[in-house]
Amino acid sequence: MIEETKITELIVRNAVDDFLENLEVDVVVAGGGPAGLTTARYLAKAGKKVVLFERKLSIGGGMWGGGMMFPRVVLQKGGREILDECNVRCKKFDDLWIADSIECVTKMAAKAIDEGVKIFNLISIEDVLIRGVQNNKNNKEDIKTRICGVVINWTAVQMANLHVDPLSVKSNFVVDATGHEASICHLVVKKVGKLNTKTGDVIGERSMWAEKAESDIMDNTKEVYPGLFVSGMAANAVYGSERMGAIFGGMLMSGKKVSELILEKEKEK
Repeated sequence: MIEETKITELIVRNAVDDFLENLEVDVVVAGGGPAGLTTARYLAKAGKKVVLFERKLSIGGGMWGGGMMFPRVVLQKGGREILDECNVRCKKFDDLWIADSIECVTKMAAKAIDEGVKIFNLISIEDVLIRGVQNNKNNKEDIKTRICGVVINWTAVQMANLHVDPLSVKSNFVVDATGHEASICHLVVKKVGKLNTKTGDVIGERSMWAEKAESDIMDNTKEVYPGLFVSGMAANAVYGSERMGAIFGGMLMSGKKVSELILEKEKEK
């Protein structure tokens, strides 16, 4: 016989064990959209311990809906090559490719998990861990702050506006892949007052201009505060570039670039 309490025990024990095994990781990725999934997959493939927190029930971000709920996404060559690694079928039209958005999300997620990414859905990041790092240069003591983890809570707790204290996860790096909201960067501005932008703040997106947005996103993909990187549409939102609509190649390439930047930082340690 199958006992209900046994089912409950299996679920709770297994889930809690997974949670406890990921309290200290190499990289925390905030957001499970196309950029976040790509960033996480490449880092895990390189041997890093990566945990991805998605505040919604489902991962995939805006990719599920394609363009205006037509489940198709458009890509340029670099993005198509990244989808090839996930065995996503793409059709070529002139110098562009088109793919089924549902196939994209499901295969990208499966590939990330296969590479070792640990995904937790229904968890929101409500704060960041900030610590001082002491550097001694030219006999002068210099203490600088950096991001070294995140503070998390159940999304349902936030939605219900309950006064429930959060928990924390320690990491060497954090990636803001939360899309248009750039929510982690907004948290950092609130806490430390300044990012690596012209204004020191999250500048915000401009109107849609796909060609320029696709071009700018790679330049905007960088470390925006010590220990914090931006990827995907969060990068364009932080640096005040245009939005791109249902063309997703830039977001995928941005995710790959962030993984490369973090791996380079790891080597410098």
